[in-house]
Amino acid sequence: MTGRRPVTFVRPTLAVVAACVALLAAGPSMAAGDVEAPKSPGFSFQGPFGTYDRGELQRGFQVYQEVCSACHSLKYFAFRNLRSIGFDEVQAKAIAAQYEVMGGPDEEGEMFERPAVLADFIPAPFANDNAARAANNGALPPDLSLIVKARAGGEDYVYSLLTGYADPPADVELGEGMDYNPYFGGGQIAMPPPLFEDGVEYADGTKASVDQMARDVTTFLTWAAEPDMEARKRMGIKVMVFLVLMTVLLYMVKRKVWSDVH
Repeated sequence: MTGRRPVTFVRPTLAVVAACVALLAAGPSMAAGDVEAPKSPGFSFQGPFGTYDRGELQRGFQVYQEVCSACHSLKYFAFRNLRSIGFDEVQAKAIAAQYEVMGGPDEEGEMFERPAVLADFIPAPFANDNAARAANNGALPPDLSLIVKARAGGEDYVYSLLTGYADPPADVELGEGMDYNPYFGGGQIAMPPPLFEDGVEYADGTKASVDQMARDVTTFLTWAAEPDMEARKRMGIKVMVFLVLMTVLLYMVKRKVWSDVH
């Protein structure tokens, strides 16, 4: 998804309330029961020289917007941040305008709804926590802004959970309304699989397999949790180069100073 080609996304509907609810896994649940170690698909941003793939970031935002945002907020993400993941200003403004946010007060002191602008943050899917619980059988879907940092295993855990749904082993009896996922504490999760083949239609034509969507949205959520990672890595490399050069210089000075001492 490059250049200035127009981007069109579909607003989420309640028909996808189950989307991304798999991330309801809480930290303590990781310690409950036998949990399979997260698998790593090998993300582009991992490692000391890793960087975010802008195509994955933009596709990941689309998965969040069309699937996950039906029940998960992203309260620290402003529409202006879309420019940091590769969208130009025109595209970012067009995406923001799809949302309605509360504006005002007007001259009469009344609040009103208006199209979102770049300075606004993505609206939450529910008016309050009670409304969120009422729509999700008593569970409160967590905000996804820092979800990658808040879960043991980080991005590998999020990816594994999203792709880990499977038929239960013969010796496992699922509770009513539960699904089997070996990456969730206890192996049983109350929310159904959030991703399905061709669940979204990528604007750049990429095949929307479950693996691809999980990889893309995990990359986006990692960026949301640590948008300055690339700058931090660049600074780290500069510091290491500086320390190596300084070490060599000090060694040469030491050799020069002590060259006449026998």
